[in-house]
Amino acid sequence: MLRVVLIGCGEHSENGHAVPLARYQAEHPADLELTAACDLKLERAQWFCKQYGFIRSYTHLEAMLASEKFDGCIAVVPVEQIAQLGIRLLELGIPCVVEKPLGASLKQVTALLHAARTSLIPNMVSVNRRFMPALNRAIEWTKSAGHLRYVRCIMTRHARTEPEFLWTTAVHAVDTLRHICGEVAEASIRNLNSLSHSAHWYAIDFRFQSGVDGRIDILPTAGVLEETYELIGDGFRAVVTCPFGLRRGWRGFSGGRLALEEWAENVPEDVLNGCFDETTAFLTALAAKRSPAPSIEDVFPSVKLCFELADPAMQNSDRFLSAKS
Repeated sequence: MLRVVLIGCGEHSENGHAVPLARYQAEHPADLELTAACDLKLERAQWFCKQYGFIRSYTHLEAMLASEKFDGCIAVVPVEQIAQLGIRLLELGIPCVVEKPLGASLKQVTALLHAARTSLIPNMVSVNRRFMPALNRAIEWTKSAGHLRYVRCIMTRHARTEPEFLWTTAVHAVDTLRHICGEVAEASIRNLNSLSHSAHWYAIDFRFQSGVDGRIDILPTAGVLEETYELIGDGFRAVVTCPFGLRRGWRGFSGGRLALEEWAENVPEDVLNGCFDETTAFLTALAAKRSPAPSIEDVFPSVKLCFELADPAMQNSDRFLSAKS
């Protein structure tokens, strides 16, 4: 039986990790023990125990590490703490899941990458878009439809004015396009702002090593919470709306007609948005004693590119960047 602990019991931890962990345990009761939940607020950790089946609650990480024996850890902490905690877990030899964007600076993220490379401890990054069933079915459909030429993401939000949006949230879109197309060869960014607007809007253009071109439109104050991914080639187009949107699912167009459509009807949120499949991937990798994916090494190029793009974008200037490294 696998024993797993959870660090951090906030809203994102609940929806993105506790819910799918509890679902997995309900489906595989002999395979998983939710050993402990840890949070600075004892009442939150205790509530996770009551609501999701964790056995013990803690408010101090060191007390939990000293008292419990477990096989894996999921860490959901503020951005400025991600790298430090991830490094600590890796140095202790604890297989772990950490959150994007891996740190609050490129220096922090690079230090975490170094710890992952030197420790050789299994690790995973929580980037749930890679596990969305609708997206992955669309990817498989396009493989049989023809040669992919172009991909696009439109990421819209409402009243998201934080200046760090590009590297804390839009990194999801960048990483998802890498999931679809492979490594980035070239990237350029254009700031869509006028001086009258308070929030930064961006257009990022890509050339992937596979030869596919792409684009992300990042519009964080567009008045609607939605993400759409498009995969386009000669004679076909797949449109995926997920994990956010009024109607979520995907459609495939071929030969001038609608060829296939799948809409989410009565699908649990953690299944729809990929969190359950992500959790399953981590747990099955632990059980098989193999490294889960995507790892810190896998996701690092997405994070690095966003940090590099953020500086010129914030200065309202266009700049070409080589992303081969």
